Amino acid sequence: MFAETSSRYVTRNSKILSGEPIITGTRTSVRAIVGLWRLGTMPEEIPNHLPHLTLAQVFDALSFYLDHQALINKYIEQNRVPDELVHPSVKAALNKL
Repeated sequence: MFAETSSRYVTRNSKILSGEPIITGTRTSVRAIVGLWRLGTMPEEIPNHLPHLTLAQVFDALSFYLDHQALINKYIEQNRVPDELVHPSVKAALNKL
């Protein structure tokens, strides 16, 4: 098993999400945290959506993202749902943001 510590709370493990950066001790990806942040969720509010995370873990994930944007953006693009598969009500809700 390959495990690499990237920062205090961010790690990579080849057996979890194919080695995508995650929060240590969880299966929560940095990509998921960045996704909430990009939708306008304040970092302080992210633990309300992901209650198993601490605020320190959230800030560390965002810091990791800012230092490794190309890597995380690649994972975001690889996991993007094609527009034709997004339900119209979801599209309407996202357009209101």
